[in-house]
Amino acid sequence: QVQLVESGGGLVQPGGSLRLACVGSGFTFNWHAMRWYRQVPGKERAFVARISSHGEEIDYGDSLEGRFIISRDNAKNTLYLQMNNLKPEDTAVYYCKADDYPTWGKGTQVTVSS
Repeated sequence: QVQLVESGGGLVQPGGSLRLACVGSGFTFNWHAMRWYRQVPGKERAFVARISSHGEEIDYGDSLEGRFIISRDNAKNTLYLQMNNLKPEDTAVYYCKADDYPTWGKGTQVTVSS
């Protein structure tokens, strides 16, 4: 079955950087666009970024372009999110998702705090 495993989260100071990764299995990774979402307690999951199956089309959520960079390595079935100049409001659990599948991973916690 489809599985998504996120990693790379942690505690970082404001202005710092993190690189998240998401490994997909149980489906043909390079056939599907992939997305990152994030969620804070009490709020719905918010769209962060989307990348098409071979990376030719990329979209970002509001105000994230320029600080966040989505990429993928289809040879490794891995999706990435490079997050730079992190702000406290970026604190959330980050999830990846494959288009066309309802499956969510467990997410990875990102905390931005001094």
